[in-house]
Amino acid sequence: MASPTPPYKTWLMLGLAVLLLHLSLLQNLPLHLGNLDSDTHALSFVTRTLTPDPAPVPEPVRQPVVQPPPQPSPNTNVVSAQPAANAPAQATQAPAPAEASSAEPPASTPQEVATDPVPPHPDEVAAAFSVDSVPGSVKLIYKVLSNKFPYKLDGELIWQLVDGRYEASLSFGAFGQTRIQTSRGRVEKDGLAPTRFSDKYRSEVAAHFNPTQSKVTFSANTPDVPLLSGAQDRLSVLVQLAAMAASAPARFTPGTTLSFQTVGPRDADMWLFTVGQMESLDLPGGQLQGIKLTRNPRQTYDQKVDIWLAPALNYLPARIRIQETNGDYIDQQWAATETP
Repeated sequence: MASPTPPYKTWLMLGLAVLLLHLSLLQNLPLHLGNLDSDTHALSFVTRTLTPDPAPVPEPVRQPVVQPPPQPSPNTNVVSAQPAANAPAQATQAPAPAEASSAEPPASTPQEVATDPVPPHPDEVAAAFSVDSVPGSVKLIYKVLSNKFPYKLDGELIWQLVDGRYEASLSFGAFGQTRIQTSRGRVEKDGLAPTRFSDKYRSEVAAHFNPTQSKVTFSANTPDVPLLSGAQDRLSVLVQLAAMAASAPARFTPGTTLSFQTVGPRDADMWLFTVGQMESLDLPGGQLQGIKLTRNPRQTYDQKVDIWLAPALNYLPARIRIQETNGDYIDQQWAATETP
């Protein structure tokens, strides 16, 4: 008759099985904002109301492009992504004709895309961006909740800015295993200009921004995509939003929509954020006020993303909640602020 297995071996085997299960779940944790398998959309960085995707704009340049939106409702503000220096020219622009025209824009003015016959809305002015409003170096500590885990994960966002160049990292960890995203680039007069974005868990995949050739290449050998004006990556977009909100918080009114070409480690997609109300947040680090921005799904398997930009944190995210189509979620909540 075989001798029974000692109790300590049984508990050891059970503990090992639980650890392996948690590490497997961590590998699939939706650290990124967006679906890695989503199709690429070659659209530029503009701000507009939510409408079907417009026609592609002409040859991209580093200056942001204005695409006039459809007739705004009285309660909807539209914020353009054109530099603030161009605001007077926008304000004096003559109204468009009463009927739409299918003519192509003149070759000498490729950035003026006349797809909408409606005259400019009074609130359609240049989106403000000030280099002085970019957050200084900081480290934000988060507690991360997920229905995939019976415990809280530890997370942190590190933002470092030195002499016009930046490096950012966002990481989640458990059991000594960490998944981390990094973004590197420059701060230019019109916004952040990433040069490299990576996503690492065990192995690393990365995207490289090549403004000289106006394209983005990927280490995963996925097809190149055009690099459009104002493009961000899935981490830099958080700081870009923070800097825009800090530059002109009065323009982040409910109903305003902001649009970005957003690059992941294997592809690029179009992200649309709709501004909501200022809300009071009860967080592990205390109570903060935050402007809610929502990225609603555009395709069947897109994630829904809610971001709260906190004035007390220089408009960096106080909370990020990502929800999958199957109901799984991850909720990142501010716990503390430190010096990096």
